[in-house]
Amino acid sequence: MRLVQVSIPAGKREMVADVLDSEGVDYMLTDETSGREYTAIAYFPLPTAAVQPILDKLQDAGLGEDPHAVIIDAETDTSRQYEELEQRYAEENGDTETIAREEMRTEAREMTPKFPTFVAMTIISAVVATAGMLLDSPAVVVGSMVIAPLIGPAMGASVGTVLGDRQLFRRGVKYQFIGGFAAIASATLFSLGVRYGFLLPPGTDVLGISQVSGRLTPDFLSLAVALGAGTAGALSLASGVSVAIVGVMIAAALVPPAAAVGIAIAWQQPLAAVSSLVLVLVNIFSINLSGLVVFWYLDYGPKNWFELNQTRSVLFKRVGVLVVAIALLSLFLGGVTYTTIQNATFQNQAQQEVNRVLDQSQYEEATLLNVEFEQSGTLPFDQSQRVVVTVGRPPGEEYPDLAEQLSRRVNRNTGHDIVVQVRYVEVEQVPPSVTHD
Repeated sequence: MRLVQVSIPAGKREMVADVLDSEGVDYMLTDETSGREYTAIAYFPLPTAAVQPILDKLQDAGLGEDPHAVIIDAETDTSRQYEELEQRYAEENGDTETIAREEMRTEAREMTPKFPTFVAMTIISAVVATAGMLLDSPAVVVGSMVIAPLIGPAMGASVGTVLGDRQLFRRGVKYQFIGGFAAIASATLFSLGVRYGFLLPPGTDVLGISQVSGRLTPDFLSLAVALGAGTAGALSLASGVSVAIVGVMIAAALVPPAAAVGIAIAWQQPLAAVSSLVLVLVNIFSINLSGLVVFWYLDYGPKNWFELNQTRSVLFKRVGVLVVAIALLSLFLGGVTYTTIQNATFQNQAQQEVNRVLDQSQYEEATLLNVEFEQSGTLPFDQSQRVVVTVGRPPGEEYPDLAEQLSRRVNRNTGHDIVVQVRYVEVEQVPPSVTHD
């Protein structure tokens, strides 16, 4: 529910009253005595979904293209006339309830803090995320997302495009670029301090830490996460509800991958840094693309015909650029997805082949303890290079042909040679002793 205050220019008082009466709006008119161009002020409560249609009708009736209006969030109106108006717009709009254009513009501007605060919060978020990833602590990484102010610029750029507000669009793009750079730079500096300050045990495989390695292999599921985050952010903003939780989701798509870039740079792993950077860029482009599509679908374009055509042309160009950029980066995601599926398929087949070999009668007393797959590294396109099979055997038992059989069977369905290593563990089974009282 909104309380709308509209300033009425000289000669427009009756026109405003006629429009509000025809729409069944309960309103109050007061004289404006400041001596400016306005002679009266109209106050009227409206359902959230009715604000933009009523303002549009007032403009069409002659109030002007840019009327002076103040929209305030209100709690309750007990008049029966308001209840009827609310019911009518609920029937016309179904379950959809969106805020007015100018309210949307204001919300988008206020979502992004002042520049010094934005940079400071982004740096703090990136440093905390980097520390959490190096500690392998999901809780700390999630905490870093809560303080990241990244939803504002993304939504601001989308809203600025759809509303034809160049200043808002440029501000959103500028803040996204600066935010991404600040996050990666601060994560890199912090990681360098950790590495050369010996804050991690020597010999630690940093890229093998689960919170880090998970950001080094972006696939198509990462694209779905970013598109979902942008869609949720746009819908939350358009409906006028809190976007704080959605902001965490958007930060989840941006902050940890940016921290992974910094970690990879600090540990001099350029391929890993490129992989994480691709994930950052895909997420940024996808969030902006989904925001543009949602806002345009919700009909937030300018009302003026000329401005609408101009905005539509600009929007289609920007959507095209984003789609092309995402498509190019998706080639990388596709390669990672294909490699991941290949590795999973190979590992499943290899496990089955090992089980078949050990099911043979000559290995009746052998026990399969573990099958481990070792890759050449932790980068996206690294494939399995070694299969380590750990077999339990009774004391004194020998299986001289087992390693050769396993190697032949495992390599039968692969396109490249896989090293198969067999490790034996002597297993002695002692029957339970029988004790007597």
